[in-house]
Amino acid sequence: MASPRLGTFCCPTRDAATQLVMSFQPRAFHALCLGSGALRLALGLLQLLPGRRPAGPGAPSASASASTRAPASTRILRAAAACDVLGCLGIVFRSAVWLGFPGFVENISVGNATDIWPAAFCVGSAVWIQLLYSTCFWWLFCYAVDAYLVIRRSSGRSIIVLYHLIAWGLAALLGAEGLLMLYQPSLSRCERDLEHAVPHYVTTYLPLLLVFVANPILFRRTVTAVASLLKGRQGIYTEKERRMGAMIKTRFFKIMLVFVLCWLSNIINESLLFYLEMQPDINGRALKYVRNAAMTTWFIMGILNPAQGFLLSLAFYGWTGCSPAFQAPRKDIQWESMTSSAAERACPAHEGPCTPRDGAASRKGVHVGGHTSDEALSMLSEGSNTSTIEIHIASGPRNGSEADCVPKVQGDL
Repeated sequence: MASPRLGTFCCPTRDAATQLVMSFQPRAFHALCLGSGALRLALGLLQLLPGRRPAGPGAPSASASASTRAPASTRILRAAAACDVLGCLGIVFRSAVWLGFPGFVENISVGNATDIWPAAFCVGSAVWIQLLYSTCFWWLFCYAVDAYLVIRRSSGRSIIVLYHLIAWGLAALLGAEGLLMLYQPSLSRCERDLEHAVPHYVTTYLPLLLVFVANPILFRRTVTAVASLLKGRQGIYTEKERRMGAMIKTRFFKIMLVFVLCWLSNIINESLLFYLEMQPDINGRALKYVRNAAMTTWFIMGILNPAQGFLLSLAFYGWTGCSPAFQAPRKDIQWESMTSSAAERACPAHEGPCTPRDGAASRKGVHVGGHTSDEALSMLSEGSNTSTIEIHIASGPRNGSEADCVPKVQGDL
C-alpha cells in the first residue's frame, strides 16, 4: 500500500489521523498487504512464463524482433512495470518485517528514544515505496503523451531520454522536497504542524492526480487522431477501420479503469483523514462514520494498490499464463491501404490484374510526422495480443510481373 502516511508514521509526534489508521488492527492490515503483494508477484510471474504468440507468416520472427529496437511505448511500459514490481516488493518487505519482528517495530518513533535501525527501516521503506510508485505514475503519464505524439507527429528517437528525466527526475525531486519538509528539523523532532506535512502529501499525490486528469484527455485526443488517420488512408471510414479504432479506444479505457480502481481509494482515504485532522477531536461521536469510512478505505488500499501491476498487464496483454494449452482469443482484422482500395475500385476483378499508378504510394501509408500511418498505429499499440495492431506490408521483387499485384496492408487486432 502506497500512502504518504507511511512516512508520517515515522515521526514521534505524528498527527491523530495517522495514528488512527496505523494503530487500527496493524497485524491484520500488514497481513493483508503481504498477501496481496505476494499474490500480485506470483500472478505476474505466471504472465511471463508461457510465450504463446502464434507462429505463422503474419507473426514477427524472433530474429526480426531482436534486431529491431523496441519503440518508445514498449520501453515506457517496461519501465513502468519494473517500478511497480519494485514498489510491490517494498510493500511485501515492509509488511513481512512488521509481522515477523513485532518487537523491532515497536521501537519505531518512540519519542526521542527512537532507535536508529527501526527509524531507518521506517523511513527507508516509506521512501522506497513512495519513490517507485511515483515514478510509475510519471511513466504512465509519459505513455499517454507518447501515444498522442506517435499519432500526431514523430516523437523522435531521443525523446525516451526526456521521459527518463521526467519520470525519475521529477519523482526524486518532488519526493525529496516533501520529505525534507516533513522531517524538519530532524526525524526525532518532527514538527506536528500541518504546514510541514502538506508538502509531503502534495508531492506524493501530484503525479497520481496528473494521471487521473491528464491521461483521459490525452487518450481521448489520441483516439480522435486515430479515427482521422484511418479515414485519411482511404478517404472513407470503413467498418474494419471503425472496429480497429474501437479496439484502441477499448485498450485506453481498460488502462484508466484499472488505474481508477486501484488508486481512487487513496484519494478518498486521504480526503477523509485530512477532514479528521481539521477537527478539534477526531474521536467525537459525530465523526464515527467518517472514522469507519477512513479505516475501511485504508484496508481497501492495502488490497488494491499492490494489484495495479497485474491488472494493468491484463489490460495490455490479456491473461497469458497458467495453462500452456490455453490460447488467448484473438480478433483478426485485415484492412487495406488507401492505394490498395482505390486500385481495386478502379480495376474490377473481371478486367484482370492492374498495375498501381504510384508504386511508392502503394508500399507506404499516409505519412504522420515522419512515420507512415502503418508504423504509427503499430507503435501505438505495441505488445498486446488482444488489442495490438501489427502492421505487415507485403514486399516482393520489383519487376514488372510482380507489380501486377497491389500490396496489401494487414493488421491483426
